[in-house]
Amino acid sequence: MRIIAKRTLREFWEKYNQAEVLLKTWYKMVERSQWKNSNDVKKQFGNASIVGNNRIVFNIKGNDFRLVVYIVFQTQKVFIRFIGTHEAYDKIDAQKI
Repeated sequence: MRIIAKRTLREFWEKYNQAEVLLKTWYKMVERSQWKNSNDVKKQFGNASIVGNNRIVFNIKGNDFRLVVYIVFQTQKVFIRFIGTHEAYDKIDAQKI
């Protein structure tokens, strides 16, 4: 999978350094993946939430942080749509962001 954009993750872990190792690990795992559909994502990340509209939410650091991505399976691209605290996540609509 091609992830767009790592810069978003980097800017987040510079602010919340406790997320750095976890986000780097997530990035490497996803980069090596070849998902065909959301079921493939769930097989690899059992705690990921499929929220619809090709959006998937990943819990980072025991649910302290939430990562929302938009996936285009046909082109193997993962777009970072949101990374933030659980509190900030509660203020967005993950299906539309």
